[in-house]
Amino acid sequence: MIPKVVGISGGSCSGKSTLAAHVHETLGAEQCVILPQDDYFFGYGDAPAGKGGPNFDHPDAVDFDKMCAQLSQLKQGQAVDRPLYDFPTHMPRTETERTEPRPIILVDGILILHHAPLRRLFDLSVFVRCDSVIRFERRLERDVRERGRTAESVREVFASQVDPMHEKFVEPSQVHADIVINSQQSEKVMTSDFSAILKEINSIIQ
Repeated sequence: MIPKVVGISGGSCSGKSTLAAHVHETLGAEQCVILPQDDYFFGYGDAPAGKGGPNFDHPDAVDFDKMCAQLSQLKQGQAVDRPLYDFPTHMPRTETERTEPRPIILVDGILILHHAPLRRLFDLSVFVRCDSVIRFERRLERDVRERGRTAESVREVFASQVDPMHEKFVEPSQVHADIVINSQQSEKVMTSDFSAILKEINSIIQ
């Protein structure tokens, strides 16, 4: 069976990674694997000319060439050595992670629907909407707890980079999604949305 690719996008801390993890848990590791956009960032100060830089919410911060190449390999049934990114140091780790193809490959990231060559590899795409205030609150809590950031630095980066790049690149990309959901909806509606997503996933692997 040729692997099928499901892209799950949305703003920073919109709930897209939570959704991807939920799908992965529901389908199981033998049926599903996650390819996170976050692991394909160029290292800060270690990128080709015109790429990388301090704005990690801009498309130029992501090595989409490598991401497309490795996703294509997975779709062809080939294993890849996926890069791993270290957020506290803003650099790729020295080690990689062997990633085997599965019937469903979940691609998770804020900019994956913006990048047309990557988008063309998707068999199904989902966009998770969420208000800016809630996304900021979630990011503040996450970055201080997991990524060694100060509250002030999170506020500054969100105002100067995250929100402007969301408006410019991320939010407009939802027009390319097959399914758009809102992570602030009621639990009943979210359960219905998740069931619909699973139904669509099952339909593309029949």
